[in-house]
Amino acid sequence: MLQAERDVVVAERDTVVAERDIAVAQAANAQAMLSDSEALIASLELAIEKLKRELRGLRSERTALLIDQMELQLEELVMAATEDEVAAQAAAAKTSSVRSFTGTVRNSVRWAGFIS
Repeated sequence: MLQAERDVVVAERDTVVAERDIAVAQAANAQAMLSDSEALIASLELAIEKLKRELRGLRSERTALLIDQMELQLEELVMAATEDEVAAQAAAAKTSSVRSFTGTVRNSVRWAGFIS
């Protein structure tokens, strides 16, 4: 009878040890999954922050590019206005020259009438 009781106690002990080993394995698995989830969460948070910084950076770069473009347009407009002003002055000078020339042509025509 002692042997039978001893065998029962050993069997119970083996069962408890096996259940403990299963529980330890499940706990380790749960810890690994939690750790994996935490790593994934940290990775996603980092990626989101990087994208936010990049987005802010792109906006800043875009704003800087827009400012550069606006400055170039302003320079082009100033240059065009200056060229238009110079062209207008040249046209005004030509007009003055043409008037003088026209008067000279009229005088030539008048003189031509007298000469013929």
